Amino acid sequence: MAETVIEIPMAVPIKKARTSRKALKEKSSSTNKANILAGQISESSPAPVPTPSEDAGKENHESLSQPLSGKKKSKGAQKGKKSKESQSFERDLQEMQEKLEQLRLEKEKTEELLKARDEMLKIKEEELETRGREQEKLQMELKKLQKLKEFKPTVTFPLHSLRDKEQEKKEKNKKGCPETKRPSPSYVLWCKDQWNEAKKANPDADFKEISNILGAKWKTISAEEKKPYEEKYQAEKEAYLQIVGKEKRENEAMRLLEEEQKQKTAMELLEQYLQFKQGAEKENKKKKKEKDPLKPKHPVSAFFLFSKERRAALLGEDKNVLEIAKIAGEEWKNMTEKQKRPYEEIAKKNKAKYQEEMELYKQQKDEEAEDLKKGEEEQMKIQKHEALQLLKKKEKTENIIKKTKENRQKKKKQKEKANSDPNKPKKPASSFLLFSKEARNSFLQERPGINNSTLNALISVKWKELDEEERKIWNDKAKEAMEAYQKELEEYNKSAATISDKPQQ
Repeated sequence: MAETVIEIPMAVPIKKARTSRKALKEKSSSTNKANILAGQISESSPAPVPTPSEDAGKENHESLSQPLSGKKKSKGAQKGKKSKESQSFERDLQEMQEKLEQLRLEKEKTEELLKARDEMLKIKEEELETRGREQEKLQMELKKLQKLKEFKPTVTFPLHSLRDKEQEKKEKNKKGCPETKRPSPSYVLWCKDQWNEAKKANPDADFKEISNILGAKWKTISAEEKKPYEEKYQAEKEAYLQIVGKEKRENEAMRLLEEEQKQKTAMELLEQYLQFKQGAEKENKKKKKEKDPLKPKHPVSAFFLFSKERRAALLGEDKNVLEIAKIAGEEWKNMTEKQKRPYEEIAKKNKAKYQEEMELYKQQKDEEAEDLKKGEEEQMKIQKHEALQLLKKKEKTENIIKKTKENRQKKKKQKEKANSDPNKPKKPASSFLLFSKEARNSFLQERPGINNSTLNALISVKWKELDEEERKIWNDKAKEAMEAYQKELEEYNKSAATISDKPQQ
């Protein structure tokens, strides 16, 4: 009993050590059985207590020398494990296949998205290219417009400006000259003379009442009393009509001259524009505005005189332009009035000199303007003379055309009178006219209110549709009429010849 008690607790730690090992985990059930069998054998044959190291070696040896029944049981357990492992492997394989399918679908979706994205990018690139082309075109147009702004034609339009000036002069003269005003009729002139007398006779009467009184009185006046007012009105009217006629004639002449000048200036402008276009393609730089070289320059202030003096010294100290300006400004602020006075005196002298030069410059400009004005007036006189000559030529041509027209009309009338004998037989109508008369009546009965143009079109279509036999009927009728006309004409000519022979005999 004492031996068995000692062996059982020793078997338990060996079991724990075996189970704790990872390499022999799967054989835990078989090892336990081996330990139990070993315990039974130890009960039958007593032996000394083994050490832990010896137990490990013995356990492996015993496991190999187990009976056949134990081996069969271990093989069944292994088969069960293998089946479980195969099932788990199939599950894992199925999961993997499902995942692969999902990945494949995701890949297809991503490829479709990438394709769509590539298409969108291509469309956007094309849009950007088109926009770039449009922008280039717009920039080219802008450059052209900018170049056109630089175009400054040297062609002058003196006619239009001089014409406007002439009209302004005439308007000014109209205010001073009474002849240019429309003349008042004889009744108004008489009313002006009689107004004060009528007002004295009727002081309480208003404008309307006085005008009614004068109107009634004018009707009772004799023709002899009215005669001086009518003569005055006629004289004023003749003078007014002469002035107006002269002005109209001048305006007409100026209009003709203006039309001729417009054609010349248009051609000159075109030539200048083409030259400018050729030059603009070569030159890209803009020209600066031309300044008058004779105009005196504006004088410099006292501060600028001081800064000019200080600049040379400060440049020697390797100072910047901005630094020089700042230093000069600070020094000018800190300077006293005594220090500033010499620069201010020089500035005053320069200003006085500049004002004198400007006065002389203005006088020169005024003289030039007066000379230009005189030249324009002389040019206007020349142009008026040219315009009147053009008008005369035009009037001559118009008169010649008018006379030729009148002569032609007279000759035509004379021929008509000579040929207008009522006894002379008339020429008969053609086959188409004979057909059209009959067709017209039938169409008007069928379609009342038909238009004349459509009626003529229908008649011509119907005439074209006729065959040779139908047309022959109308041609025979026209032939008969022509034969009758020729016989009548022969008889008429014979009778006319006998009449013309009788007075000669």
